[in-house]
Amino acid sequence: MTAAEGARARTQLPAHDHAARRDRLRGMLTEAGADLLLVTDPANVRYLSGFTGSNGQVLVAARPGDDRLVTDHRYEARAADEAPALMLTLSRDALGVALVGGREGTLAVEAGHLSWAAGHRLQTRAQEAGVAILPTTGMVERPRMVKDDAEVARLALACELTQIALQWLFDEVVAVGRTERELATALERRFVDTGADGVAFPSIVAGGPNAAVPHHDPTDRPLQAGDLLTIDCGAMIDGYHADHTRTVAIGSLDDELARVHALVVDAQQAGRDAVRAGIAAGEVDRAAREVIERAGYGEHFVHGTGHGVGLAIHEAPAVARGSADKLDAATALTVEPGIYLPGLGGVRIEDTIVVTADGPARTLTDTPRELRVL
Repeated sequence: MTAAEGARARTQLPAHDHAARRDRLRGMLTEAGADLLLVTDPANVRYLSGFTGSNGQVLVAARPGDDRLVTDHRYEARAADEAPALMLTLSRDALGVALVGGREGTLAVEAGHLSWAAGHRLQTRAQEAGVAILPTTGMVERPRMVKDDAEVARLALACELTQIALQWLFDEVVAVGRTERELATALERRFVDTGADGVAFPSIVAGGPNAAVPHHDPTDRPLQAGDLLTIDCGAMIDGYHADHTRTVAIGSLDDELARVHALVVDAQQAGRDAVRAGIAAGEVDRAAREVIERAGYGEHFVHGTGHGVGLAIHEAPAVARGSADKLDAATALTVEPGIYLPGLGGVRIEDTIVVTADGPARTLTDTPRELRVL
């Protein structure tokens, strides 16, 4: 895909309905007994308004007409462009605006996004203003788990661009002597050249023994014959993150590493097969982990099987051992089991998928998983 084709694809993406998202949240706010919610987490602000500036807060009120975006004068033009239907207040004191709006009522706040010092100031000012404070956790993150059509479309395009760039890298760039850093730089440039906004996260490019480190930072180590090469990468579209990993061989491969690769492919298939609407996310982890544990490599699978993905690269649900997070239809998540053998190498296979209402999940990344020798 060229940059022009990527740009055309973006024009066909469905529009966000931020008002509908705030309306869903409004019902939760009423159930919690609050009159107003001060949203301060940047990803949640973007989810509810479309605003992307570095200083922005959203106030969600009991009445839709009282919702507002609070930012400062630097972002007046951006707010008008990105959140034109939302009432705007220009102020550097979002808390003061919220306390006035919630006077003699209850103001809900995102407790997980407040420092101790900020919380102390909040309590003091709220008491002076006669406003009760309701700390909340996950009030916006819970509805964010279930993606609407606009979100799934952006995830799908981000994943498509990721696959195209990764296949190009394997076909035309990867070779003995190339360094991890060279590959990471070329891949990330390719994302942008095919229409992505940028990278979802710094690419993990790990060759040989470095592939045994799950979150390895690329170095100047050159690829060598006999290496496993793991690349974990993602493009970003309109704030939505792709997450995709493949492990390939550079020339002939050690027998054990070849067996490990086949084992991880089987475990990842088991995890993807387990994804169904209504189950606990921990069941996906169990399905993938059992394959690896039965083969005697359980101690070398050192992380969870996956995570939610969307406006953040890691968000709910947690796809990990014992996780009770429920998978609803339209939940986006990754399935990424891995085996890591210190000093020898490692294998991870990862796809971004979306839960369907009935039947198998929709896989957004579907490049070949079987061992490829380059």
